[in-house]
Order: sequence, then C-alpha cells, then structure tokens
Amino acid sequence: MPDENLEIDLEDLERRMDGALSALKNEFLSLRTGRASSSMLDPINMDAYGSLVPLSQCGTINVPDSRMITINIWDKTLLNAAEKAIRDSGLGINPVIDGTIIRLPIPELNEERRRDLTKLAANYAENAKVAIRNVRRDGMDQIKRAKTSGMGEDDQKIWSEEIQDITNSGITKIDGALEIKQSDIMQV
Repeated sequence: MPDENLEIDLEDLERRMDGALSALKNEFLSLRTGRASSSMLDPINMDAYGSLVPLSQCGTINVPDSRMITINIWDKTLLNAAEKAIRDSGLGINPVIDGTIIRLPIPELNEERRRDLTKLAANYAENAKVAIRNVRRDGMDQIKRAKTSGMGEDDQKIWSEEIQDITNSGITKIDGALEIKQSDIMQV
C-alpha cells in the first residue's frame, strides 16, 4: 500500500464520479419513453407571482395511467401560465385544461423521435463521462503534487492504477445506464 502520509483521497474522487452518474440518471428521467412519468415535468419552470417557479410547486402532479399525466393547479390564476410553460417546454405534449386540472395525454413516439431521444441520451452520457474524466484528471494532479512532496514512483503507479480503476468503473456504469435508457426509448 502507498505511503499513508501522502495519501490521495480516493473516496472523494469516487463520490464525485458517483455524483456524475446521479446527475445523468436525473437527466434521463426527463426523457420521454412513451410512458407517462411525473419526472418528465421536472425541468419545466413557469412564471408565477413574478418569478420562475418549478411546475411541481404550483400544483399536484399525478399519473393515473401510462398515457396520461394530470396536474391539479392550486391557484386558478396560474392555469394559463402552466399551460404555456408546458407547450413551450419542447416535450411535444399538448395540454388540455379541464377546470383547474391540466391533462397531458402522452402520445406514442414515432421512430424518428425515438432515434432523436436516443441521441440525446447518448449526449447526456457523454457529458457524464467527461465529468468523470475531469475528476480523474484532478486525481492525477493530486498525484503530481504528491510527487513533489516526496512520493516515490512505485506509489505514484499504485495510486494512478487505483484512480484508473475507479474511472473505468464509473464509465462502465454510465454505459450500462445509457444502454438501459436507450432500450426503454426504443421499446414500442
């Protein structure tokens, strides 16, 4: 084991890499798979009381079945703002107002839209991989700084291999999550 006085914080590096995976999974939740999910509405902000507010803070979101989302807006004066925010969100969903409830029928995805969503998922995954590689670079920089503090070449090699193992594990997890999401999107 490397010299304990010159230890690199592997737990911090691993935690930061896991953070990139968690962020990726949250981004994946916003992608439509043809099934209704309340998380599809998470990125939508609406104009309420003079500021941008998440849609989920202005009403109750329910998923009564796999093809429908309902939003019960608490303040009737915000109904039109909520509808506009949903239309402008780019989700491709047309809201239907029914009293204080907004119904969001989830249409079937066509083949072209499915391909576009798989490409978007791949872009999200690539951004997560870049984040993991940046964490790896930070770890390697720590090793370089420790070298000037007297870390031997053997210890440098051991630490470098451990950081690379953590990086490879993180990249593998991202690839697995991407594969699952793409199969969900392409499933008819």
